Amino acid sequence: MKIVITGVTRGLGRALAERFIKDGHTVIGCGRSGEAIFDLRMSHGAPHDFSVVDVALDNKVAVWAAKVLESSSPPDLLINNAAIMNRLAPLWEQDDREFTKLVDANIRGVANVIRHFVPAMVAAKQGVIVNLSSGWGRSVSPEVAPYCMSKWAIEGLTKALAEELPKGMAAVPLNPGTIDTDMLRACWADGAAGHPKAEEWATVAAPFILKLGAKDNGKSLSVPA
Repeated sequence: MKIVITGVTRGLGRALAERFIKDGHTVIGCGRSGEAIFDLRMSHGAPHDFSVVDVALDNKVAVWAAKVLESSSPPDLLINNAAIMNRLAPLWEQDDREFTKLVDANIRGVANVIRHFVPAMVAAKQGVIVNLSSGWGRSVSPEVAPYCMSKWAIEGLTKALAEELPKGMAAVPLNPGTIDTDMLRACWADGAAGHPKAEEWATVAAPFILKLGAKDNGKSLSVPA
């Protein structure tokens, strides 16, 4: 299976990429860290491919997608994972520049990737789009209002996309659950330690995601704990 994943340089994206590769799938990924992308390239050669791309920049995503699609078929699975967390503070203390940066990465970034990869999938009338949501895409907490807003947006965007896809395809907003990552530690400190590491999570999440199909189109799902 050909799998495209954004945000593969750390956390859930890196863990998923490594797991999919271990299970024999081809992974095409992107991330903002040049050093981490270089490491992935050195560890996993062709047919896998990794590029430095900021998904918030539509023109960069366009170039990346064109490169991926010109050399092979559309992805069987497209996973929009890349996202950032806001600085912990009440909404009225959130700086406009920081707020815009989060919107660009968490919402516009997903739309950019869909804009440039999904037309080829639609033309082939096959493939699954998984947009990583969150428990905070279906609930709220104080001091993370921008992040909650972005993930609620992903839920709505994905469900609307599901209505637009041809029969046989699927778009799924997926809550990964609570995982001990740098992002979680940024807002929960040591409270994250009681939850599984990304690598452990991926052993459950990867096969769960691979089983998603047309029957799941538009459903808000969660990776089993």
